[in-house]
Amino acid sequence: MTAGGPSSRRARPAAGLLAFAATLALTLALLAIPAPRAAAAAAAHPPAIRAPAAILVEPATRDVVYARNADQRRPIASTTKLMTALLALERLPLDDVLSAVPYDASPAESVAGIRAGERLTVRDYLRALLVQSANDAAQTLAVRVAGSRKAFVALMNRRARQLGLHDTHYTTPVGLDVPGNYSTASDLVKLALVLRTHAFARETTDLRSVTIGTGSRTRTFRNQNGLVRTVPWINGVKTGHTRGAGYVLVGSGTRDGVTVLSAVLGDPTDAAREQDSLALLRYGLGRYHLVHPVTKGHRYAAARLTYRDQDVPLVASRTIGLVTRRGERPRITVTGAPAKVDGPVPQGTRVGTIVVRRRGEVVDRVALVTGEAVSAASAVQRLRHLIGSAVVLLLLAVFAGGSLGLVLLRRRAVRRRRGPVGGTETA
Repeated sequence: MTAGGPSSRRARPAAGLLAFAATLALTLALLAIPAPRAAAAAAAHPPAIRAPAAILVEPATRDVVYARNADQRRPIASTTKLMTALLALERLPLDDVLSAVPYDASPAESVAGIRAGERLTVRDYLRALLVQSANDAAQTLAVRVAGSRKAFVALMNRRARQLGLHDTHYTTPVGLDVPGNYSTASDLVKLALVLRTHAFARETTDLRSVTIGTGSRTRTFRNQNGLVRTVPWINGVKTGHTRGAGYVLVGSGTRDGVTVLSAVLGDPTDAAREQDSLALLRYGLGRYHLVHPVTKGHRYAAARLTYRDQDVPLVASRTIGLVTRRGERPRITVTGAPAKVDGPVPQGTRVGTIVVRRRGEVVDRVALVTGEAVSAASAVQRLRHLIGSAVVLLLLAVFAGGSLGLVLLRRRAVRRRRGPVGGTETA
């Protein structure tokens, strides 16, 4: 079995389970990708691909941009190791040193050549697993996490259920052709998104090659994913190949602030899976862009200063970036902004909220703050305001009185023109 990996940037040791659970909850919320959106997002000339099952998603909008048999259960080869890596990251510190367990590999298998008893860090086992797709590294991680291969497989299936991967089942931590080891294009992308919440996984799968320094000797491996080695903006995630699965690739790419993920299953050749993945990722990146509907320091409202004929600008406290489909425009509204502000008020005081909506759904809220410091009104300003108010009231009273006098004079003039009311009797 051969396989390999792709994805993003460098990381630190796995975070605590509670922190990870919070991150994971957010990721899974983004992954509630409703099927009806697929047709709307995938209009105009999607790419022609050879893979019998495939998917392309843009996770920020939760769009399924392209899908073909995306929920069809199929063997997945070494993309099985996405779950192996996830469990290891969740349960083992990266700097822990583990003694390698025996692994009897066949000549065709992808291995790192780790002998039983060698001592490597978890970090290096994961590098070997994600970049070289090393089955011997996967075996050691599985046994050291759960105590046995069988117990680890049980953990894999439990985690799949927790993540809502309803069409995924594992019988191996390695990914060889074993009955009952399967997933779908849709589930593989969901799993990859969860794995990518770990910075170490993003960094490692984005490496063209990796050098492992622990163990009995130094080893260097190039990434099994040829796209990561040759296309600068492709950064993941994992390859796989067996006779039963065909050629499989979970891919990711980031350009100009937009990330899309794809999965192709059952391709006939390595070249076909790379061509299909590249076509899907290019298609997705061409349909989305990053916009900035709110800019820090930009004026979105104004408030009158009490006792003064002046305004204070009300500005955004931060800039937000938002991924949208090309042709879509997010909508912003301002709520809670005061009509007047009385000092003293420091610059940057929150006075309202800028609400950002995409497709009618609230996606962010930004504090609306005072763009300048507002001093307290002076005694002279208050007096002028009071005098000005008194003068205005006096003028209004004079105007009202004059208007009333004019009305009365007009009525008298009308009566005079009409003459006396009634007539005079004659005999």
